[in-house]
Amino acid sequence: MNRKKTNDAKTEPTRSELEILQVLWQYGPSTVRFVNDTLNAQKRAVQYTSTLKLMQIMAEKQLLKRDETNMKHIYMAGMEEQKTKGILLDRFVDSLFNGSASSLMMQLLGNKKTSKKELQEIKDLLDKLDKS
Repeated sequence: MNRKKTNDAKTEPTRSELEILQVLWQYGPSTVRFVNDTLNAQKRAVQYTSTLKLMQIMAEKQLLKRDETNMKHIYMAGMEEQKTKGILLDRFVDSLFNGSASSLMMQLLGNKKTSKKELQEIKDLLDKLDKS
């Protein structure tokens, strides 16, 4: 039985797929060549054929959409950035912190040097959440 996966909460991108999505979220619809060159510049050495194959698989999984109207196929993210990050973050918090956002924040703030500006932004967000 060959069923296509649908683009829902159960479709979680792999690390390599997420790298491709991040390029498309940042730069918008792009060719495989552009995505591959960007990955090579930003992340690590990746073969063009590997990027092409992965993007084809991602299109089958509906993680990407492909515009085939021109000679060069243009790919775009099939998943919204914030929604995808929300799903991944929820799963991360559930699996590592037993669903506790406060445990995550305490761990994060304890591990990283947080600037005064970042702390103020966190305080402002907490005040905003407290008022709603």
